[in-house]
Amino acid sequence: MDLQAIGKLAKEASYELAIADSKQKNAALETIALALEANESEIVAANKQDIQAGIDAGLTDALLDRLLLDETRLAGIIADLRSVINLADPVGEEFDSKLLENGLKLSKRRVPVGVIGVIYEARPNVTIDIAALCLKTGNASILRGGKETIRSNMVLVKVIQSALQKAGLPKTAVQYIESTDRALVGELLKMDQYVDMIIPRGNAGLQLFCKENSTIPVIIGGIGICHLFVEQSADFDKALAIIENAKVQRPSVCNALDTLLVDEKIAAEFLPKLAAHLLPLAVTLVGESKAKAILGDKATVAQEGDFSREWLSLHLGVKVVTGLNEALAHIREHSSEHSDGILTNDFTVANKFINAVNSAAVYVNASTRFTDGSQFGLGAEVAVSTQKLHARGPMGLQELTTYKWIGIGDYLVRG
Repeated sequence: MDLQAIGKLAKEASYELAIADSKQKNAALETIALALEANESEIVAANKQDIQAGIDAGLTDALLDRLLLDETRLAGIIADLRSVINLADPVGEEFDSKLLENGLKLSKRRVPVGVIGVIYEARPNVTIDIAALCLKTGNASILRGGKETIRSNMVLVKVIQSALQKAGLPKTAVQYIESTDRALVGELLKMDQYVDMIIPRGNAGLQLFCKENSTIPVIIGGIGICHLFVEQSADFDKALAIIENAKVQRPSVCNALDTLLVDEKIAAEFLPKLAAHLLPLAVTLVGESKAKAILGDKATVAQEGDFSREWLSLHLGVKVVTGLNEALAHIREHSSEHSDGILTNDFTVANKFINAVNSAAVYVNASTRFTDGSQFGLGAEVAVSTQKLHARGPMGLQELTTYKWIGIGDYLVRG
């Protein structure tokens, strides 16, 4: 594939998108939604082929779950796409306006980033989410999915491009790197002449490779080693319901719970209740020495590195801590700074936890599963950023814009 040609076409498309108004962009998104509905059978059939190929290749249950795109999931994705239509368009918004003493009127205006390259694995829903959010914000996109989802993505992009043409926008606003040759990823990372931002959505190896090899700004995120700390004042029954939701509802995603920290003052009473609640749900408890001593044969012994793992399965690390300070120390050492929370009825302790935990999303008495663009009212997300510059947490429309200074004078010269 000629990536340079793809980059040039994307850049040219971005110029046209930058001047498209909200009405035109929303009409294009609705056209895409209708096209996805009309082509449901073809999309689902292609995904079934990917699923079967994944089974034959020995993909894990977690990857197969991420890969799945059946009628129900497609309907949910289309609903998210339509919710993006209803969101306010941030492009063109002016803020931080002021009038200088010399008469110059200054403001910041939100504008598209330009061309966004997204490298991702397994999840065909990302193809639709990225296309929708980028189009709404006037950005062109270059997508590179994994080989395990190539059939699904090829059909999705074909449908999206056809809908774009029908809506009067360039089909090259959304392009897909059809080859699975990994060398093309390295080439994409060097295309700073055409691409303005890289978003890798995948394992730690992919994130590191992009970070170390890109000449384009990279948004790091999506790796979730998530914690909940059960503080001594927590309501046991309510805490168990939150832990179940965070761990069991969908264990293969980045905002699922990986490690439970329990205050030693309540551990002897709480941990047996935890086992009684989670073991019937097929959860495997992995305990450090203190937790294992209380849980006995209801837990396996934690091995070195287990508390730095993103499980992506029905495994839950359990550790007994002496209190807030040890819980914070553990989180600082092992967290990926994605989503961490505390279960407590002491809001003085809760506030200390909020201030001390340096994660993109911090929760008090709520499940980590809420870290999601749709749940946050963003319509969808392009990624969950765990870095500190430009964007943190679920990246929605505003995070896909930058700004320019606008200065307006009356034929003003600097004195």
